[in-house]
Amino acid sequence: MQDECLICGAPLEYLLEDVEMKCAICGAVERSKTRCVAGCYVCDACHSSGVDAIFGVCLAETSPDPLAIFRRLTTLPFCNLHGPEHHIIVAATLLTAYRNSGGRLDLRSALVEARNRGGRVPGGVCGFWGACGAGVSVGIFVSIATGSTPLAGREFGLANLATSKALGEIGAVGGPRCCKRDSYLAILAAVEFSRENLGVAMPIAASLPVVCAHSTRNNQCLGAHCPFFPQNP
Repeated sequence: MQDECLICGAPLEYLLEDVEMKCAICGAVERSKTRCVAGCYVCDACHSSGVDAIFGVCLAETSPDPLAIFRRLTTLPFCNLHGPEHHIIVAATLLTAYRNSGGRLDLRSALVEARNRGGRVPGGVCGFWGACGAGVSVGIFVSIATGSTPLAGREFGLANLATSKALGEIGAVGGPRCCKRDSYLAILAAVEFSRENLGVAMPIAASLPVVCAHSTRNNQCLGAHCPFFPQNP
């Protein structure tokens, strides 16, 4: 089993109130509810450092299968087992698969928006806000794909419905959080939503069933209660 602190390997702890923390990597001082039990803190920006590697991978990607693209992105060095980088990766995955499945968008500018918007969703919101960042990332995908703004009509509705659908799937499984599990649930919800509401079918048949390759690394793995646990049918 792997422990979770990127600095010392100790388990993480989540506080109920913000405390002032200094990032052990960049030295930034900010308030947070997350630290390791030894007192180390890594800010979201450092946790997601290297995320711009998605641009080269996604722009060169030809597969229309979002599950295959997600697996490829999560093998990049910047992607940790858990972390706010998933708030960007899910939207980037879906935008790439959407474009490769016939959806009309400028992928480069869409990826920039996904990075900028997803990068503003803090780590830990799944438990503190009741809105997992992977599910919010589905809403980011739909809002970018449809050109939604706060003043839009149908597009506004679609983006919020997409987020709701993804969060419903994530919430039905329950916690503790697992960024890989919740990302898979979000992507599968987005595939169905895109087919039914955006008219773009992203093929995933060759990647099914989803079998998690990370269960032995996750101290809080749900085991057989996770739909993607290796021993589940």
